[in-house]
Amino acid sequence: MTRQNNPTSARTDRALISYIQAELSAPAIAIAGYAEILLDEVRKSGAATFLDDLERIHLASRTLSDLISSLIDPIRSRPPQEGADADAYRRQLRHDLRTPINVIKGYGEMLREDAADGGASALVTDLDRLLGEASRLLEGIDRLVIFSLLENQRPGANTSQVSEGAVPAGMIEGLLKSVRPISENEADGAALLPSRILVVDDNPSNRDLLRRRLERQGHSVILAENGTTALSLVDSESFDLILLDLLMPDISGFEVLLSLKADARFQDIPVIMISALDEIDSIVRCIEAGAEDYLTKPFDPILLRARIGSSLEKKHLRDKEREASEALRIEKERSERLLLNILPAPIVTRLKEGETVIADHLANVTILFADFVGFTQLSSRLSAPDLVGILSQVFAEFDKLALRFGVEKIKTIGDAYMAACGLFGGREDHAHAVADMALAMIETVSLMNEKLPARLEIRVGVNSGDVVAGVIGAHKFIYDIWGDAVNVASRLESHGLPCRIQISHSTYESLREDYVVEPRGNLEIRGRGFMQTYFLIRRA
Repeated sequence: MTRQNNPTSARTDRALISYIQAELSAPAIAIAGYAEILLDEVRKSGAATFLDDLERIHLASRTLSDLISSLIDPIRSRPPQEGADADAYRRQLRHDLRTPINVIKGYGEMLREDAADGGASALVTDLDRLLGEASRLLEGIDRLVIFSLLENQRPGANTSQVSEGAVPAGMIEGLLKSVRPISENEADGAALLPSRILVVDDNPSNRDLLRRRLERQGHSVILAENGTTALSLVDSESFDLILLDLLMPDISGFEVLLSLKADARFQDIPVIMISALDEIDSIVRCIEAGAEDYLTKPFDPILLRARIGSSLEKKHLRDKEREASEALRIEKERSERLLLNILPAPIVTRLKEGETVIADHLANVTILFADFVGFTQLSSRLSAPDLVGILSQVFAEFDKLALRFGVEKIKTIGDAYMAACGLFGGREDHAHAVADMALAMIETVSLMNEKLPARLEIRVGVNSGDVVAGVIGAHKFIYDIWGDAVNVASRLESHGLPCRIQISHSTYESLREDYVVEPRGNLEIRGRGFMQTYFLIRRA
């Protein structure tokens, strides 16, 4: 089997030729780049004496790049065979490439001397780099044009004939062994991610061919003959990918792309531009505008399939990431709602901001305690589900009242309910808010008794004063308040009467102008002696 008929050898030959072209082109491109930089610097500085020689170097670098392409491209289809043909080719390649390189080196070395004498150190540095690339290319020509390597670097070849530093055919063959070759029917192979694709092209044949090819791969294909139709379809239907022609009569593909990427609903749909226009400006602007890829016509079907597969896979990953992000957001909101059911909102904020120890001394706070009369006896008569059900219903209504009046629920202790106001934000009417809640609690229990399986009565105690507040615990933490004012409120509740709200003198001082209050007289409070207390009746 000849090399041309051996797919493995032919593939290696193509890779070797591409390697040779890259090795020749890299320094040529670098030389052109440095020449352009030097020209720009000279024009800006006004050093006109260097301009002519730099333009000659720049022209020679462009000629060099064109020569490399013109000399390498013909052998891609037919590598030169050993003998006179190959020898002639090598001589031509050496001669043709050396000519512009010698021009670059000659003018570059003269310029360097002039720049060094003139004190232009910045030019000297870049000229040294330019000349270094020219020398590297000149030194590498001989080893890069030994195309006999396509034969004598095969396994078992006489490697003594191969010059040192020659083209690493073994390295290339090792790479190609790890890269699976493309099969003949791969263009129409089943897609890994069958998807819904919109094909936009004003040419009926192009649309039909794309549709047939994509449907063979398992995709669902919708066709649009122009940009207006495409935008209408995207607005009304869902697509995983859009293949978009650039040149169309009504709205250009570029305008369609801009419109899609400007709309938050369609920004994540990958768009592959397909066009006969291969000028770099269009390609760059389309990619900048958000196109996933850009293929020029006529395109290779296998490459198109690979680009489509890659775009769909990235979209699939983005969709999964978005779903995971949304699930995380929902879980975070659920966790925050749960946290807000345990702690006051200002405390949650402080914890999220990094505070680890929360302890505050708060002046002039109003505290409420409520308890059910005879609850112990009631619990012995009711089943556990009934008892818990009653408490749950009543406390749920109390929680609603706390939200309604802006009072902070602190905790429940058995059948006791504790709340306070004035803990956050310096609220001046904290006693009024607690008073209104207490009155509403009495009314709520009275109304609920009509439906509850057992009649309930509550006592309420209210006091105003200073407290200490903070978060305690590390695992099952809680926000709580302490102090003498809290103890007094608890005693006022426990020494109160059924269906009555007993308040302290400090709370009375805040409420007496706006509420109907009746004195109860002096009440002995454990740890405090006799205190003047009052019953809160209603709003004045």
